[in-house]
Order: sequence, then C-alpha cells, then structure tokens
Amino acid sequence: MKLRSLLFWLLYITSFNSWAALIRVTDTDALTLALSKAQNGDTLLLATGVYTGSFRVTQSIHLQGEVGATLDAQYQGSALIVTAAKVRIEGLNIRHWGKDLYYRDAGILLQQGADKVQIKENRFVGDGFGIYGEQIYAPEIVGNSISGNGAMYVLDRGDGIYLKQVVAPQIHKNQLIFVRDGVYLESVTRSRISENQFTKLQYGIHYMYTQADEAWQNQAIAVDGGYALMNSTNIYLHHNRVTQARDFGILLNITESSHVQANVASDIHNSKGTVELGNEGKGIFIYAAQNNRIQDNEFSHSDTGISMAMGGEENRLWHNRIIANQNQVKYVGDTQLEWSYQGQGNYWSEYQGWDLNLDGVGDLAHRPNDSLDKLFWLYPEAKLLMESPVVLLLRWVERQFQSQMTTGISDSFPLMQSVSPALIDGGSQ
Repeated sequence: MKLRSLLFWLLYITSFNSWAALIRVTDTDALTLALSKAQNGDTLLLATGVYTGSFRVTQSIHLQGEVGATLDAQYQGSALIVTAAKVRIEGLNIRHWGKDLYYRDAGILLQQGADKVQIKENRFVGDGFGIYGEQIYAPEIVGNSISGNGAMYVLDRGDGIYLKQVVAPQIHKNQLIFVRDGVYLESVTRSRISENQFTKLQYGIHYMYTQADEAWQNQAIAVDGGYALMNSTNIYLHHNRVTQARDFGILLNITESSHVQANVASDIHNSKGTVELGNEGKGIFIYAAQNNRIQDNEFSHSDTGISMAMGGEENRLWHNRIIANQNQVKYVGDTQLEWSYQGQGNYWSEYQGWDLNLDGVGDLAHRPNDSLDKLFWLYPEAKLLMESPVVLLLRWVERQFQSQMTTGISDSFPLMQSVSPALIDGGSQ
C-alpha cells in the first residue's frame, strides 16, 4: 500500500495526457538541477533545510516548501527569479537577498512572462524589495509575511510589494513591516487589495498613475501615511483603517473620479510633537484632486481632520464623521464650498446648533473654518486663547454675517448624530 501511494505521488497524469512529476529535493545542487530539468506541471517539494544562492524558474511549476525550507540569497541579487506563467510558490522562507534597488534585488523577482503567478503563505526577510513584478498579468499574492530591515532609513528600503505596468493583481491577507511602502503600484490597472496589515513603514498602499483599483479592509498602524492616491483615477477605497500615522490617513493628490467611503483615520499626529503650519497630521489631505466622492468616513482625534489645498474644491463630501480633531478643517483657498449632498451633511463633534423639527439635521449651517481658525493656524501659540470670552464673542459676531462670506467651508445640513459605526464593517462590492 505504501509503495502504491509513493508511486501515485511521484508520477501522475495531468491534462492533455502529459506526465508531471513530484520531485523532492534536499540540497542546493539538487534544487538547481531540478529547476533546470523541470517540465510544465511538475511539483518541486523542498525538504527542510537551507538552499543558498539565486534560483530561476523558467517552467510553469509548483514550488513548495516543507516546514523550515529556506531560500537564502546570501545578500546578493534576487533569491528567486520567475519568467514563466502560472508558477505557484508557497510555504517557503526567503531571506537575505540583495539591497540594490536600482537592480531590483528582491525576494521574488517576477519578470515579463510571469503571468498568473501565485505567491502564497511565504515568509520574506530582506533589505530590498519583497516581491517585485513588472509587465505581467494577474499575479496573486496572498497570505505572505514580508519584513524589511527596520535599522535602515525608510526610503533606502525596498517596498514590500512593488508592481509596475501590471494588470489585475490580487493582493490579500499579507502582513508587511519595516519596508518602504507596503504595496506600491505604478501604471497598474484593476488591482484588488484587501485584508492586509501594514506596520512601521512609509505608506500602506501607494498608488501612482493607476486606474480602476479597489482596496478594502486593510489596516495601517504606525506609518507615515495610510493610503496615498496620487495621479490616479477611478479608485474605490473603502472600509480601511489607519491609526498612529504621522502625516496623513488618506491622501488624494491629483487624483480624480475616485470614491473614498467608510474608512477610519484616527490618531494622526506629526512626529515632532508640536503642530506647525504645513506639517500637522491630517485625517485626509485633499491636494489638487477633483471630482471625488468622500462619504461615510471617520476622521478623528488628529491634528487636522480634513485638509484641503491647491484646487481641491471640486469634490463632494457628506456623511463623514469629523470628531475631536485639534483643527477640524483646514482649507487654503478663495472659494466658498458647500460640504453636503441632497440635504445631508456631515457630523461635527463641535457643532452647537439645534434641531427643532427633530429630522436629525441641524437647523443652522456649520462653518468649521472661520477667520479665527486661520489665525490660529498661522500662530499656534494663540490657541491658548481659543476658549476665552473675547474669542467666543468674536466667533458669535462672525456667525451673524455668515451669509455675506465668500470663502471657506459651509455645511448647510450638519448631522446631529454620528453616522452609524456599522458603515465601517462592509467589504468589497
């Protein structure tokens, strides 16, 4: 019975009546030989042990590791280079690849032709890129742990996952720490990114020149920024979280026609410990971004809840929760903006109006961004006077002339109660 079972696993018939082998290797030389002789459909099973050097996959094979199977590149080049389609790599420890970012040193380097590759449940530790792919189609990267070098300056590290000119990547349930950006996408279309965790790095997800992407239920903790959408279009960013960031929770920079919904950005504070003009932590930073929908999000307990500048006026904001930020809103511009939609505005924790008809909407418009706020931005030390009787009187006088004001933010339909927390529990649509 044991002999029959062994024969079954050694040789089995695949589609098109071709033979495929299960080959177990136990040392570096055997792995190198097996990779050079492998045929499409073969499975290479790596026994527990350390395999040193750089290895190349040129056929559509399944490369699987037993517990403790480790590829060690000895700090030179990439540990594993893939040029074939439909390769599956799983269960490996991959470590000590090179750190030369110009030469794209990576734990796994996916070169042109490596379409529909599956990279699942591997553990990466190294200085350069964790996974680097360029000009490929539909890679699937799931359940991996990728750790960079926390002793290196963050911009000298490689990104955890770097994809350029890639179509339809799937990136799910990975854990990334001590890299540059967790996931960096450049000139990518139709990416799907979910349930990843980003810690102690620059940006969790960084979009550059991408379109038609979606990201949901990701979490970023102790990062410079959570989710950076730059020079991109038609991104659906929803149900993500970021906390303890130093610069921003969400950045919309020259990004258009995107939908930012039901995300939570909380506890965003600059690392200097003092809020100064231009370097404060921002729940969301809208910079020269147009025609985006921003709804159902929470921006809370940060230096600034919502910051907008340089032509960010053509965006729609409603049903957001702006709670207990040192500055609720910072708008640098010369336009009067209305932040509500179809009779529904946002919830502002400092709103002091009333709701006489009990419809859940305040009877007085809310202006979170008056002239005194602008004065406090320029002179933060003056905040000691914010609650003084003189300042309160000046605010009251300014509100009496709201209808004559031509610049700033108005919410004509402020919500009296916070939007339901249930909005943050959804997933992909």
